[in-house]
Amino acid sequence: MPTRTTTTTTAPHPQGQRTRRADRRFGVRLLGAVAAAAAAAIPFALLLVLVEASWPPLRRVDAGAARRLHEVALEHPAWTGTLRILSDWVWDPATLRIAVALLTLWLLYRRAWRLAAWAAVTATGGALTGVLVKVVVERARPSLEDPVAQAPGYSFPSGHAMTATTSFAVLLLVLLPMVPRAWRALCWGAAGVSVLGVGFTRIALGVHWFSDVIGGWLLGAAVVILTGWAFEAWRADSGRRPTSVAEGLEPELTDEDPEPSDPEPSDPEPSDPAPRHG
Repeated sequence: MPTRTTTTTTAPHPQGQRTRRADRRFGVRLLGAVAAAAAAAIPFALLLVLVEASWPPLRRVDAGAARRLHEVALEHPAWTGTLRILSDWVWDPATLRIAVALLTLWLLYRRAWRLAAWAAVTATGGALTGVLVKVVVERARPSLEDPVAQAPGYSFPSGHAMTATTSFAVLLLVLLPMVPRAWRALCWGAAGVSVLGVGFTRIALGVHWFSDVIGGWLLGAAVVILTGWAFEAWRADSGRRPTSVAEGLEPELTDEDPEPSDPEPSDPEPSDPAPRHG
């Protein structure tokens, strides 16, 4: 009597389905976060420009800071030369973007795919948002007698300040898990001093108003917060534990495989053969 052969099908692994759904949501949220930052930046920038144009206290702060720092720059050429080196080379947007690009390539090498996507989108989204706001606002740069530096384009927000905010945030939040806990406070301090230093150099060199720098810091922080929220939401969707800013976005980066692939489905139990009828 011939026996019946039964076939078994392998059901999709629940964890694999969950990870794929989490990845799709992560992509949508990441792009949506940048779009939200850009949309929020335009009215914010326009509001600041209107305030700058009609509110005397802010105009006095901008003009007073520019005048006093310009006098110092003219009186101390060696100090001014140092500021130009810091602004044009050490903290230049191109330098910081190259650093983030190299970090992104390293993350791809480490197979930290989602963290690499977060770093790239945060840096790129911040740059595009800054350009968009500059074009919309069209604010002129300070016009000073005997300028010590020149810069092309519009003034608000400061691209140096915004790029420094997004770039140092990316470097810090990605690399913190690789840093011993005793050194993390020093890393936070160095990043903070760098971001503040970038803003100071731009005002001291007379190429930005004080409010330009504040706008750059605020918009850069908005981009980082929104894309960071998207990454944390992906962690929640994929079943990973919540993290704190103090330990970085992905503490598992120190593992050999920080973002492991979906687990292989286990072999299903063979079904009972159909009873034989003799």
